Amino acid sequence: MNLDINTLFLVTIYVEAILGLLLLFAWAQNTAITAVAWWGFAHLLRAASVTLFGLYGSVSNIISIDLANAILFTSFALTWTGARLFDHRKPQFVLLFAGAALWLVACRIPGFTDSFDLRLLLSSGIITAYTWAAAFEFWRGRSEPLVSRWPAIFMLFAHGALYLLRTPLGDLLPWLTRNNPLLESVWLSVLSFEALLFTIAIAFILLAMAKERAEYRHKTAAMIDPLTGISNRRAFLQEGEEHFGRQVSDPRPTAVMLLDLDNFKSINDHYGHAVGDRVLEIFAKIASSCLRRIDLFGRLGGEEFGALLHDTTRDRALVVAEQIRSAFAAATREVDGRPIAGTVSIGIVVAGDTMLDLSALLAQADHALYRAKHAGRNRIEIASIELILDRAKRGAADSQRVPSARPGTKSAA
Repeated sequence: MNLDINTLFLVTIYVEAILGLLLLFAWAQNTAITAVAWWGFAHLLRAASVTLFGLYGSVSNIISIDLANAILFTSFALTWTGARLFDHRKPQFVLLFAGAALWLVACRIPGFTDSFDLRLLLSSGIITAYTWAAAFEFWRGRSEPLVSRWPAIFMLFAHGALYLLRTPLGDLLPWLTRNNPLLESVWLSVLSFEALLFTIAIAFILLAMAKERAEYRHKTAAMIDPLTGISNRRAFLQEGEEHFGRQVSDPRPTAVMLLDLDNFKSINDHYGHAVGDRVLEIFAKIASSCLRRIDLFGRLGGEEFGALLHDTTRDRALVVAEQIRSAFAAATREVDGRPIAGTVSIGIVVAGDTMLDLSALLAQADHALYRAKHAGRNRIEIASIELILDRAKRGAADSQRVPSARPGTKSAA
């Protein structure tokens, strides 16, 4: 079936308009992702530009060519701006309208107006620039694990490359030469349908990205401590168990730390919870900077934190713990003009070839933390069998003292 040019124009207008409204409807359901609205308006502007192109011959060329192209360039600029906003970058309004302004100025130059090749080269170059810029913005944000980001990058880059092949640069390829009318006609048809298929595909890919972003944020919100921005207890325990599950096939020495801020209640009582929250934020930032990206760090609750150091020896664990302890003490000598002088006690256990689960190691690290607190705080202790036995003996002694209290009196804790 052959499609005449008028039918192709109508199909393109309807598709662009429907896709634009679809994106705006999706944005209305979740206004937090403003990029979707920009992408929706981009499709509506493309529908408007194609409508003006379709009026060629019935209105002046200023409207059907100059203005239509200016609107088309702005639509691609909106797509690029949406890509910037999607990854939390500010829009650049000068560049947003630079393509349209350059085109309108060039159209006032007599030599440019009379040259079809120059007009085609400039228009295709502007569209390619905005399209590749959008692909680059998505590529810059690739650290966020969104699978749909990669097909978006590929499609935008490929579409921009095809636009360049529409220019006189395409004559460099023998199979695109203008000396063969049949090949030229086929190539034009391929480009027209590619543009239509591209606009449909990119709209749905962008929708998929927005949906994937929303799901990812919902998932991470349940696994991230809102105050410090690090893993919460649930995430720490879950990822820690997964780590030790992998240890079965590839055992490596692993250090587990429990870190507890000393006298934190007194900080809240004396300076208020706002200062206490600030101290927690400072500690989380310092500890994170001392750990590697492969290490696991999380807030287990209140002022207690946990860390899991992969492939770490006893000596290395001690060095890292001391870095955290000394850096935190230095950073909290004064917080917001108040002499906080915060300190942290740290308990460590290092698992070598012995296969233990996370809960067992946390229990041993807790024994070491108990010893650090009992010995005066602001210190580091490593768990050993002697420490565990010592803790058990103390517990047994405490339990024996409780029944000896006279009726009506309280035992000292």
